[in-house]
Amino acid sequence: MFQLIGKTILNSLSEIGDVTILGIDSAKRLPTTLNLKRRFIDQMYFLGIKSIPMSSITAVFVSMAFTLQITNEFIKFGAGESVGGIVAIATWRELAPLLTAVVFCGRVGAAISAELASMKVTEQVDALEAMSQNPIKFLVIPRVLASIVSLPLLVGLADIIGFLSGYIVAHASGHINAYSYFDSARSLSTISDITGGLIKATVFGFIISLISCYYGLKANEGAKDVGLMTTGSVVSSLISVFILNYFLSALLF
Repeated sequence: MFQLIGKTILNSLSEIGDVTILGIDSAKRLPTTLNLKRRFIDQMYFLGIKSIPMSSITAVFVSMAFTLQITNEFIKFGAGESVGGIVAIATWRELAPLLTAVVFCGRVGAAISAELASMKVTEQVDALEAMSQNPIKFLVIPRVLASIVSLPLLVGLADIIGFLSGYIVAHASGHINAYSYFDSARSLSTISDITGGLIKATVFGFIISLISCYYGLKANEGAKDVGLMTTGSVVSSLISVFILNYFLSALLF
């Protein structure tokens, strides 16, 4: 048992080191990727725009469920006028960044790792190197940059949709009027609640894309390894997001 625990810890530390090296290498090559604007735009469409429906649906129903629960309880204690502020703080600080990142992991992280793993096992990555194209510059950096830009935009959209969805439920279930709901949000929340969530989203986008690219380029044993690397990237990304979310919350709020 102790041998297994020790081996797991050492493997995890080794992977953290490899991902860190990949991130540093990507940062060093960033100035040389300005001629890859077309690939960046393609990745923005695939990673960002195509994720809008799923992230929007998640924001709507999670916020509605959250608002339904707190509205009933707050009204019992005569604090119904505070519902808007609580929904705003919870959505902008935690729900929108975290749940959008989870959706991003499931859709985008899996897609990146599966695509790169397929390219690796079919020797397309080797073909790029044979043509003097660096895989990190050509494959990793456009996806990382697109994720860094896309996820905060998706979170911003989720902030708006989630907050308005909360009002619909608060009005329908607790008969809370619009003035009370929005005035409560104005008085209890600050702009830092929104900016903090967007900072979280930027960090999450960077980590998810970097881990997904790492696992994709790590594949080397045929089609079976594609599935293993895809699963590994999603699991590692989710764990990283949950851990980072705590420390970022403690730091930002």
